Amino acid sequence: MIRKIIYSTRILLFFSLILSLNLSFAQNCGPLTLDSISNPGEYTYGSLTESDGIRNGPGYSGATIYYPTNATPPFTGMVIVPGYVSPQSSIQNWGPFLASHGIVTMTIGTNSFFDQPEDRRDALLDALITLKEENIRSGSPLLGNLDITRLAVGGWSMGGGGAQLAAKTDTTLKAVMALCPWLNTSQLTAADLNHPVPILFFSGEYDGVAPPAAHADVHYNYTPFSTSKMLFEIASGNHSVANDPIGGGGYVGKIAVAWLKNFLVGDTCYCPLVLNTPPTASKYLLNVNCSTVLSIEEVIAQGKNVYQLSPNPCSGSIQLKVPNLVLGTNYQILSMTGAEVERGEILSQVTSIALHNLAPGIYLFNLRSTENSTQTRFIVQ
Repeated sequence: MIRKIIYSTRILLFFSLILSLNLSFAQNCGPLTLDSISNPGEYTYGSLTESDGIRNGPGYSGATIYYPTNATPPFTGMVIVPGYVSPQSSIQNWGPFLASHGIVTMTIGTNSFFDQPEDRRDALLDALITLKEENIRSGSPLLGNLDITRLAVGGWSMGGGGAQLAAKTDTTLKAVMALCPWLNTSQLTAADLNHPVPILFFSGEYDGVAPPAAHADVHYNYTPFSTSKMLFEIASGNHSVANDPIGGGGYVGKIAVAWLKNFLVGDTCYCPLVLNTPPTASKYLLNVNCSTVLSIEEVIAQGKNVYQLSPNPCSGSIQLKVPNLVLGTNYQILSMTGAEVERGEILSQVTSIALHNLAPGIYLFNLRSTENSTQTRFIVQ
């Protein structure tokens, strides 16, 4: 069963605003959807290697910088490192893809194929120095064109583990992308991954090298709740399912662009695109809180009601009111561990939901449409 968990108390029901206020994301952000993210993107790209004059960093071995050639600077930047006994070429398709979406991307090799996650962390941090220097290197096409305050890191397998450790070391990073990440979870603690950098995990359902239950799922859970985080497990995927943006029927690349555009680039138009589960997901977890055109206070002031859940605390049943109901809206009730305990379709503006089978405690109520999802907590006495 696909699980989708979105912790948010301030995401409004945008479908009602679209109809009644004409103040939707679409109006401000254009006709943007997850499926409108293409491969390649809208920009052409060029590339640079050490033979072109880029710095030869001691912390890694070999590098390629991909950059958009017809986009408007300043550009954000990202560095990606491969996994155990794997060359730069194993993750290199991310470079042209992200550059075609306007993100300068540097792929690197490691000094040893046997480097551990800590070594790969150091390789990423050293590569960031190289990327920053392109902003001041005479003759570089990136001279003066990089926003060195908006940088990200990523990696595959042990490289994905190293990317998380890099975020712990450098909390000024804007995003992390962990591709089927591997860390020694027998020694890992939550303190090791206690960082504020928004992080996107990809994992493969049938990954035999870094099984999600022992790696990506653990990393996700160890990352603080206060940190924006997301896990996309690809159905039937193996250990290399996210090495290329075409993975998961292309949704690996689409989700990556949406995540990076939002957190790295700062384009909030992309945030709502991650709220709906891709068709190739076997597990989908996130705690994203997208900002809205209007605050909840502004909506209420204009007489436009969001959904109401009452009474809270409750006993036996709870009443749901959805004044601006859209067909196809449904609900989930989740335990605080994320397990689904109840679901159903909303067929009227006022619905009474029986809770006799629920033990006393705190639960999460998730109201979902084809466009948005919003969640709040309630108490069963």
